[in-house]
Amino acid sequence: MTAQGLKAASAPPIVWTPDSAVADKRSVWSALKRGWRGRCPRCGEGKLFRAFLKVDNACSVCGLDFTPHRADDLPAYLVIVIVGHVVVPMALLIETNYSPPVWLQLSIYLPLTLVLSLLLLQPVKGAVVGVQWALRMHGFDEQNPEP
Repeated sequence: MTAQGLKAASAPPIVWTPDSAVADKRSVWSALKRGWRGRCPRCGEGKLFRAFLKVDNACSVCGLDFTPHRADDLPAYLVIVIVGHVVVPMALLIETNYSPPVWLQLSIYLPLTLVLSLLLLQPVKGAVVGVQWALRMHGFDEQNPEP
């Protein structure tokens, strides 16, 4: 083995760090708001969804690739937390102050929970995708794409 081969074999691997990449600043709040509205987190113009919960492949305006997003189950968990924090205190307040019959409570709380969950699921998923883009998570970083 030559001296140059030993030098190359003993050289430390190049490690990517956030400081080594010069990248444009991405606003988390604007990306979150754009995603909440179902718009592209980068330009705010193109649609984020092609169906109720299906994220489009790319933005029709700026061409941002949405395929790296990994929202998975986080939007559903966040919706459960949000709806739970709205419905449960309301149910406890009504139960302690008025004590309506159980059939009346179920006829109010179950549909309310279902409607709130369905109304919040798409905006929350869009916000999660927007935050992932703003924080350069899951392949949204052009400087260091995932393999």
